[in-house]
Amino acid sequence: MKTMKLVGLVAVMFTGTVNAQINLGEKALGAVQKGYAGFTFSDEEAAAMSKEAVVKMDAENKVAGPKDAYTIRLNKIFGKHSTENGLNLNYKVYLTKDVNAFATADGSVRVFSGLMDIMDDNELLAVIGHEIGHVANHDTRDAVKAAYKKEALVDAVASQSDKVAKLTDSQYAKIGSAMIDSRHSRQQESEADLYSYDFMKRHKYNVNAVESAFTILAKMNEGTESNFLTRMLSSHPDPKQRAEDAKQRAVADGLYKPYVKKAAVKTTTKKVVKKKK
Repeated sequence: MKTMKLVGLVAVMFTGTVNAQINLGEKALGAVQKGYAGFTFSDEEAAAMSKEAVVKMDAENKVAGPKDAYTIRLNKIFGKHSTENGLNLNYKVYLTKDVNAFATADGSVRVFSGLMDIMDDNELLAVIGHEIGHVANHDTRDAVKAAYKKEALVDAVASQSDKVAKLTDSQYAKIGSAMIDSRHSRQQESEADLYSYDFMKRHKYNVNAVESAFTILAKMNEGTESNFLTRMLSSHPDPKQRAEDAKQRAVADGLYKPYVKKAAVKTTTKKVVKKKK
């Protein structure tokens, strides 16, 4: 699997940083300067491109199988939301210690096992609700559009400035990496936070888990990863403020109470053998 740095619930609620970055050569930058920015890019085109990129990412990462404990747990938590709000969602677990989750324009949701190890079910639902928000609000469409424009803007493609050109396998792989590494704006993050809260409320989950998830992020930001997280958070709302905003929404709805986190979840494939008394 490509190496990913800990971002701990940051940009997609949480997005990681992939080492493989898009290389904008002089040729690509020249194409940008030729006025390619105005081309149209539909939701359908973004979804199709995202799907191809996700296929590449799934092939390059270790994906939990259908009988894996992580998959079973995610099915239990999220399976009934695969058609949430009119969206067709698919979801898988990447087996890695990294703390991360992301969504793409085609409705693909990928959750990292490292995130599942530190969050209980309600907190995970808050994270996934946030990811669905980015899809529903078209943030993921805009992210893949930006990634496409950076990767595909070479003279051969720029000559077709009103069309979305077919990409190579390597370009799809790079776009996949860029989607994980995308930085949503403060407004997009705030709107996805609100979507997450409304998602939890609509389905009668514990809305206070949203505050709890951001509290985890805030604590991470104060820990050993603080320098990296501070750089990442420079263009995003402060996690403490996001936690406070979630709390105030719950207070306004008369739903607030201090969140009692469920017992630490450690997903494992090992069988538990009970001792005879």
